[in-house]
Amino acid sequence: MIELTRLNGTVMMLNSDLIKTVEASPDTMLTLINGEKLIVREECNDVTERILAYHARLLVAVARRLPSYSDLQRVVSLASLDLSGQPGSAPLPISIPDSAR
Repeated sequence: MIELTRLNGTVMMLNSDLIKTVEASPDTMLTLINGEKLIVREECNDVTERILAYHARLLVAVARRLPSYSDLQRVVSLASLDLSGQPGSAPLPISIPDSAR
């Protein structure tokens, strides 16, 4: 869940998995997967950063519970994250288990 502010100043928590689109028109309008539209005070980049930070926190929580680095690699690949192109991150070595060859 991410914290956002409605135009009237009310703070709300929103399940970021429900967001279909985020657009500036000029206010930031979120369209949810059910078609509902929400207008928030945060800018598009802010909303995007909050979503990415939330998903990163989830990935860290999962990684802390994994017994080995190879398990972390599997989680990252399942999440379809390409960390190699991100500034400040080193490419993750890819290893294919013998059972997958």
